[in-house]
Amino acid sequence: MGWMGLAGGVLFGLTGLAAVVLTAVGLPGTWLVPGLGLVMLGASRAWPALACATPDAALVALGGGLALVGEILETIAGAAGTRAGGGSRRGMVGAIVGGIVGGLLFTGLVPVPILGTLAGTMLGTFVGAFAAEATAPASPGLERGLRAAAWATLGRLAGTFGKTLVALILGGVFTVGALGACRVAG
Repeated sequence: MGWMGLAGGVLFGLTGLAAVVLTAVGLPGTWLVPGLGLVMLGASRAWPALACATPDAALVALGGGLALVGEILETIAGAAGTRAGGGSRRGMVGAIVGGIVGGLLFTGLVPVPILGTLAGTMLGTFVGAFAAEATAPASPGLERGLRAAAWATLGRLAGTFGKTLVALILGGVFTVGALGACRVAG
C-alpha cells in the first residue's frame, strides 16, 4: 500500500472518530464521513493521485443515506418513547421540539460544550414532552405526563446511541475502503 492509501485511511479513521464523538453528544457528526468522501471525490478529479484513497460515488451516496437514516432515527426515537410511555401526539411533538431547542440552548450555556449539548437535548426532550402533556386540554395528569416525558428521554437517548452506531459503521467502512482501494490499485 502506498503512502496515499495510508494517508486516506488515517484521514477517514480520524474523521470517523470525530464523527462518533460528536454524534454521541447529540451533534450531527454522522455527516462528517460522507462529507469528507464527497470532498475527496471532487479533489480527486483535480489530483488523480488521490483517487486510490477516495471512495466511489456510490459509497458516498450510501454514506449520506445512512447519515440521514441516523438523524431520522434519533429524532423519531424521542417521539416513539413518548408514545411508549403513554403520551399523546402532542407530547411527541413536544419531545421533538424540546430536544432541538434544548440542544441549541444548552450548547452555549453549559461551560463544557459537549456535555451541554447532550444534557440540553435530553433535558429539552423531557421538558418538551412534559409541558406538552401537562398543557393539553385533556391533561392526562402529572404522573402520566412525567412517565411520558421519562420515556421520551429514554427514547431520545436510545436514538442517540443508534445514531452513534451509524457513525461508527460509516467511519469503519470508509476507512477500510480507503486502505483497501490503494492496496488493490497499487
